[in-house]
Order: sequence, then C-alpha cells, then structure tokens
Amino acid sequence: MSNHRVRLFSTAFKEDVVRRLESGEALAAVSKELGIARKLLYEWRWAWRRHGAAGLNRRRGPKKGLRRKMATGDPPGAALAKARIEELERLVGRQQLDLDFFRKALRLADALQGPAPARGETNCSRSSKI
Repeated sequence: MSNHRVRLFSTAFKEDVVRRLESGEALAAVSKELGIARKLLYEWRWAWRRHGAAGLNRRRGPKKGLRRKMATGDPPGAALAKARIEELERLVGRQQLDLDFFRKALRLADALQGPAPARGETNCSRSSKI
C-alpha cells in the first residue's frame, strides 16, 4: 500500500497560486514552499491560461484509453506540445546563430594567422626562420 495521500485544493487556492506564478514568482520556489508537485502547478497554470478560473475547477482528464478530443478539435495536450515545439524551434534558431558566429570567427582567426605551418613545424619555429 502507498502512503501517498490525495490532497484536494480549492479553486480559490489554485487561483492564488496561479496569480503568484503569473506575477513572476519562480515555479520551483512556489512548488517547494507549498509542497506541491511542479507538474501540478504547470497543469494549473495551463488550465488558467486556457480556460481562466473555470479551468481550475475541472477534474483531471479521463484515464488512459478514454481520451476524448477537446471542443477545439485538438487532442488533449496538443497546445502544450505545440508550445514545446515552438520553444525548441527558438532554441535551435539561437544555436544556429551561435554556430554561424563561431564559424565566421574561426575563418577570421585563420585569415589573420596566415597559412598553416608545414608538417612538423610549429608557429614558433616558423617565425624564427624569417
């Protein structure tokens, strides 16, 4: 048997927590302070953003195998998946900018340094022969 106890939270409590998150408080800090799983806080914030206060008064979705499509026609979690995809696309874009910057910097450094030394020769030994 599990010692895990189910906790029920009032809609007003959930609203207060979500307002704290929306005002900029760190989700991890609020989670730790209140002893509530971060995943649950993410769900509350998502429900708040999607449906307002009414979204916080809902029961959790149906169990596996009983999933239904939401009124928008998107399957449950589609909005979160789309948001995650957009976030990852932004990250890839930033990484591509970084790669382009470093490629240009390496080309510039190579151009300023001159031709590469011959095999077995170092920059120090080459410059001493000049």
